[in-house]
Amino acid sequence: MRHLTDDDAGRPGVASQSVNGGSLTARPVAHLGGMLATELVEIADDPAVLDGSGRWAVVVTFEGDVTCARFDRWEQAFLPHNLGGTWRGPRRDAWATSLDRDGYIGAVEDVRERIAAGTVYQVNVCRVMQAPLPEHGADGLLPLAARLAERHDAPFGGLIQVPGMQVVTASPELFLRRRGGKVWSSPIKGTGRTVDDLTAKDEAENIMIVDLVRNDLSRVSRTGTIAVEGLLSVEKHPGLVHLVSTVTGDLLDGAGWPELLEATFPPGSVTGAPKSSALQAIAELEPVPRGPYCGAVGWVDADTGEGELAVGIRTFWADDAVLRFGTGAGITWGSNAEREWAETELKAERLVGLASC
Repeated sequence: MRHLTDDDAGRPGVASQSVNGGSLTARPVAHLGGMLATELVEIADDPAVLDGSGRWAVVVTFEGDVTCARFDRWEQAFLPHNLGGTWRGPRRDAWATSLDRDGYIGAVEDVRERIAAGTVYQVNVCRVMQAPLPEHGADGLLPLAARLAERHDAPFGGLIQVPGMQVVTASPELFLRRRGGKVWSSPIKGTGRTVDDLTAKDEAENIMIVDLVRNDLSRVSRTGTIAVEGLLSVEKHPGLVHLVSTVTGDLLDGAGWPELLEATFPPGSVTGAPKSSALQAIAELEPVPRGPYCGAVGWVDADTGEGELAVGIRTFWADDAVLRFGTGAGITWGSNAEREWAETELKAERLVGLASC
């Protein structure tokens, strides 16, 4: 696998406009929460629209760029395997990576040095894979979303395809669920092929991030309402298992989506602790932007006060005829660099295989 330089990577564009028809490279569509969305009418880059009216598909990149797309038509629907035609993906040997094995191991050792110096306790170190994408015309990434829906069951799988943004996710991780004034977040920390692969390091890392999420939610929650509903639960997903915990809170009066995102973004499970120090390390160690990977992907119904945003992991995105996919691992003092590299390989193995031809 060749090394990917900064010149190879691109930041996905974010549109802010009304949509009144016209030709598009890929037709606007979303599939989120088991609902198919069509008839795109508006795109905005301000999360304040999520407290207005309508039902929105939402992507927030790790760097903080917001795309909110309001569709008029939402209906319960599966994505059948043949929807949008046959998927034609990159060749299996065409994928490049922003950090190769030696580069990633070097980044892990750098984080361990920072931990030894006391500047940070945990950092999620990621790499971005990319490959040339064959032309799909009006279908865009719809055939890929249909393929993943058929072959890779994911609790927060979905598609958002609008001007300037094409994302397909098979995320297993809940970032934020809101039902009126109640909010949930379920960070994942700890990954293995089987339950027997999970270690004490995984448990300690999970608990560390739970504390971070509790602190984030407390900024917009009523005093005394933060609780941990589940701690270190084991979830099984295709090809691997995760440790998952759930944190809940009751929102302060007047706290809307802008305030909730401001308090909690980027997700703690894909940054580290303390978050500010982890973000600084990420900026210095990762050679390309993450884009939608490790951001947020999901839907918000402004009329009912409900919404569900997943952490943008196990996520593909496309721009400039290039398909991208991110993978990473949480680094602590107890990390073994080779094992962390292997974890990034494990997380990419199945999905990159499904996206390739």
